[in-house]
Amino acid sequence: MSGYLALAVSVGLLAVLDTWLYVVPLAVALPGLVWISFVAWGAHFQSGAGVKGMTTAIVGMSFGALVGMAAVMLAGGPLAGTGNFAAPIAVGLGAFVICLASKIPLLATIPASVYGFASIAGPILLAGMKPEEAILPTVASIIIGAVFGIVSEKLADVLTKKTPAA
Repeated sequence: MSGYLALAVSVGLLAVLDTWLYVVPLAVALPGLVWISFVAWGAHFQSGAGVKGMTTAIVGMSFGALVGMAAVMLAGGPLAGTGNFAAPIAVGLGAFVICLASKIPLLATIPASVYGFASIAGPILLAGMKPEEAILPTVASIIIGAVFGIVSEKLADVLTKKTPAA
């Protein structure tokens, strides 16, 4: 089959498995966080795929999640006295840190860090987790998604019709 179709089949089948994992065995440990897995899966491909893409997705998104956790803690702590500006200032500081950190080669893909920054908001705002409780489930979901990215790539390669060498 063509590489295009093989990737579609691979991603489609593995998306079923990824979703099932979050709905059944991981439902308690990672409640409703399948979307973070899918974001990391996409970040894997956006970051160049292969081991580099997987590494970039995991490191960048995990870093972004840590920065996001710190931003939420700042908004509810030292910046709380700024009222309605607490969250906007905390987000601005987080974006500033993410951009500065992009000087480090493993953090050079700013979008991956931004995806992680945004991803931690889900378990905090939607599941009511404290920031420090949300970091491990968020990072676990990032790792799962990035692994699904590389697995989908490898499975697509296996499914792709190879032309015999002449």
